[in-house]
Amino acid sequence: MPQPHFLVHSPKDNVGVVVVEGLEAGTEMLGVITETDETITLTARDAIPIGHKVALTDLAEGDTAIKYGEDIGRMVAAVPKGGHVHVHNLKTKRW
Repeated sequence: MPQPHFLVHSPKDNVGVVVVEGLEAGTEMLGVITETDETITLTARDAIPIGHKVALTDLAEGDTAIKYGEDIGRMVAAVPKGGHVHVHNLKTKRW
């Protein structure tokens, strides 16, 4: 199998984590769901730095971001499938 561009921890997740340097918008990405070893494909809508998240589905403002099968925060801006998810559009619900 070719090297994946992003990892998804749980089938419940709606965000994955980019694991390659220099990911450019328009890249056809390969992802692996680590819990099940399934692969998925997705087109990057944005350039996304390594370690940052990518939306696996369209996420609306107010939606809950799910990573590791758990709530990691609330979307404060809409992000399309394949878009960059980070602190500019995702905030914790803790404060």
